[in-house]
Amino acid sequence: MLRRERIADVEAGRLEAVVIGTSAGGINALGVILPALPAETPFPVVVVVHMPPREASPIVSVFKSRCAIAISEPRDKEDVTGGVAWFAPPNYHLLVESDHTFALSIEAPVNHCRPSIDALFESAASAYGRHLVAVVLTGANEDGAEGVAAVREAGGIVIVQDPATAEMPLMPRAASARAQPDAMGTLQEIAAVLRAGAIARHR
Repeated sequence: MLRRERIADVEAGRLEAVVIGTSAGGINALGVILPALPAETPFPVVVVVHMPPREASPIVSVFKSRCAIAISEPRDKEDVTGGVAWFAPPNYHLLVESDHTFALSIEAPVNHCRPSIDALFESAASAYGRHLVAVVLTGANEDGAEGVAAVREAGGIVIVQDPATAEMPLMPRAASARAQPDAMGTLQEIAAVLRAGAIARHR
């Protein structure tokens, strides 16, 4: 991991929200990170996984049985509450409004993707500023690179999976090139940092 001074802020619980973006290989990657979070995690974890358009996603049911933290898909205008890993529904952009509610959008795809990681990260950066942590995991395109730049500009913290450990390295590599991450590490290292932040903030 790099730049320990910023990661110390996360481990000390000085964060209000986490956003995660991933694509190819993402289910396996999230299978390491999300089960590490305790049931009492006080912050929301908002996740975009690139999935084919469909009426319903199997992701929520896949993770509900594997995680202590609650797993859900948000409704439009629902509050972004803590203690939940929120997954973007298929074929909708998932945005965070300034009043910390969700917005679902059917605007055009971004980087050929809907939901878009960039769209989520940019909206969350505006809503949470320096109290946001953005995580980019394995993926086969460059979605998320502009989003992490927005998070850095807003003072938030960027964590990227080490491309050498990613099933598909293009996405974390593009994010690292666009905005120097505060930390880069394995899935296990990232999971440990987020878990430490959840436990510290709960105390």
